Amino acid sequence: MKKISLCMIVKNEEKNLDNCLGNASEYADEIIIVDTGSTDDTKKIAKKYTDKIYDFEWDYDFSKARNYSFDKANFEYIMWLDADDIILNDSIENIKKWKLENAEEDVLMCKYITSFDENLKPLFQYFRERILKNTANLRWKDPVHECITPQGKVVFRDDIMIYHNKSKKEETGRNLNIYLKMKNNNIKFSPRQQFYYARELYFNNKIDEAIHEFSKFITEDKGWVENNIDACLHLAKCYILKNQNDNALLSLFGSFRYGVPRGEVLYEIGNVFINKNDYKTAIYWFKKALESEKSIQSGAFINEDCYGFLPALQLCMCFYKIGDINQSYHYHQIAKMLKPNDKRVLFNDEFFKK
Repeated sequence: MKKISLCMIVKNEEKNLDNCLGNASEYADEIIIVDTGSTDDTKKIAKKYTDKIYDFEWDYDFSKARNYSFDKANFEYIMWLDADDIILNDSIENIKKWKLENAEEDVLMCKYITSFDENLKPLFQYFRERILKNTANLRWKDPVHECITPQGKVVFRDDIMIYHNKSKKEETGRNLNIYLKMKNNNIKFSPRQQFYYARELYFNNKIDEAIHEFSKFITEDKGWVENNIDACLHLAKCYILKNQNDNALLSLFGSFRYGVPRGEVLYEIGNVFINKNDYKTAIYWFKKALESEKSIQSGAFINEDCYGFLPALQLCMCFYKIGDINQSYHYHQIAKMLKPNDKRVLFNDEFFKK
């Protein structure tokens, strides 16, 4: 039977750690906790589950801390979690079954669900490297938005799901500050670092700088396909915030050169045409979004609502704007079927009753 070392880095996670580790003994053969400077009861809680607790002096580098935790692992496979990650019973059973299988994978890519509704239905998800052979070539890189490059036999397991139940507010600008520290130290960004640096600028509302960095990333054309598509999408969102709809469209259409148009992009194109009061053209693109297929195993960030609920909601509004009440009501019914308790659906329901 395969054995797993669960490796975690933590800091001030007293509110989350019990939930994360409460069932860890069911699938993990040892638990490694690396604390990067907690001032609360995090380590006291960790001691309920393991005696393998180590201190690590924080050096503004997540990869160093995670690799330190990996170096403490004793078993053939390593699994990593953040303190606000939760694994539900079905996924735990699937991990236990996998441990009994004879096949020896190098990397298990598992679903990472970072947003979900009250019924735990995924709203935003993608695959991440979660269970890995304990070998020197499978180690973390990049100080922030760290990752492991999958190598060897890579298997996608959509029956193993990790829910990210984020409850602790992230330090303001933490990730961006790490990138700025790198820039101040004249560290040249890799294409991946360039992409995530641009995203952090966007998330920190530094829109003009984000436009510059996304444009630079796209122009250099050295990034991974899914990052290229996402860069086009976020560059368009920057332009929309500046009311530059034509530039937004150019960016969104630019994503088509990397592969089949994604639902997220098609939905955003429809929104741009709403901004232009061109509802007929918007209808075309929202319908395309409804018809599009999710590219989950590509590693893309998947916003589930862009493939169903949100286009249906917008189609309801657009058909009403052009005077086609029957089609408007038709798409309202689709949106209602997908999210019957959404406040926008409830509002439209009352509207149509009147």
